[in-house]
Amino acid sequence: MSDVLLSVEGLTRRFDVSKPWLNRVIEREDRQFLTANADVNFEIRRGETFALVGESGSGKSTIAKMIVGLLEPSAGTIRFDGEEMDFASGAKMRALRRRFQMIFQDPFASLNPRWRVGDIISEPIHTFGLLRGAAVSNEVGRLLELVGLSAKDAAKFPHEFSGGQRQRIAIARALSSKPEFIVCDEPTSALDVSVQAQILNLMRDLQDEFGLTYLLISHDLSVVRHMANRIGVLYLGRLVEIADAKRLFLEPQHPYTRMLLDAVPDLALSGRRRTPVTGEIPNPINPPSGCAFHPRCPHVMPVCRSEVPQALPTATGAAACHLLASEVVRS
Repeated sequence: MSDVLLSVEGLTRRFDVSKPWLNRVIEREDRQFLTANADVNFEIRRGETFALVGESGSGKSTIAKMIVGLLEPSAGTIRFDGEEMDFASGAKMRALRRRFQMIFQDPFASLNPRWRVGDIISEPIHTFGLLRGAAVSNEVGRLLELVGLSAKDAAKFPHEFSGGQRQRIAIARALSSKPEFIVCDEPTSALDVSVQAQILNLMRDLQDEFGLTYLLISHDLSVVRHMANRIGVLYLGRLVEIADAKRLFLEPQHPYTRMLLDAVPDLALSGRRRTPVTGEIPNPINPPSGCAFHPRCPHVMPVCRSEVPQALPTATGAAACHLLASEVVRS
């Protein structure tokens, strides 16, 4: 059995954002495409939490949706447990699909307001034919108690719960199909800070108990630091750095990663020099040439404006930056 549970190679997603055909003819405009992700490569090992971080608009959620099959990749491959995922393959993909689930960002929008909680949690059980009859109700009650709620809550509707309780229900639904891999798309961003800690601790406890593997999507570096084993940093749809979580916070290699970490409040009051994040993510419809980060980078060089950097191995993992390449040449 391979240590790698999920691998992504060359993952790319483009969206056609063109005006209708007649408008383009009249206005003499070409079709326009938005590249949400370009040539993304990473691996997730069994039992670990791999986090994707970056500013809003960097393509994190698009990757999550492609992995679970809500979006079809424009190019690239996704392999789960060594098997290439083809969401058009029918029964074969259906059997593989049971092994991974997703926790969505907004607990208010991800639960059907017309369904009782018991029906929401039991839907994957019925869909995959895991249990029948009274055993389904017993399993729903067990899952609710597992996430810190009561089995009696199965008779209630989602509007009767707080935001944190709804996210617990969403977690129980994700666990109902007995998955091995869970994609967590900003699972705590819509919650209060005190509730965030409860949900994150619950997720860690469940990971230890069931041997789960997580892909954590977040822009909150404090959440990532608490949860992740390894981190991938996204900028304008490209992966600019991958590193062990602890070493990434101590030794960031890419200028963008350093800027993200410098934006985190310094609670220790260490007094170290910090570089504030300046500028905004460019328009993905018309991205900058070469390295997309070069308009905001304090170390920009002529080569940055013309060539897309390739990922190079570093002391902490890998990073795609011409500055690192020049340092290797000098050494």
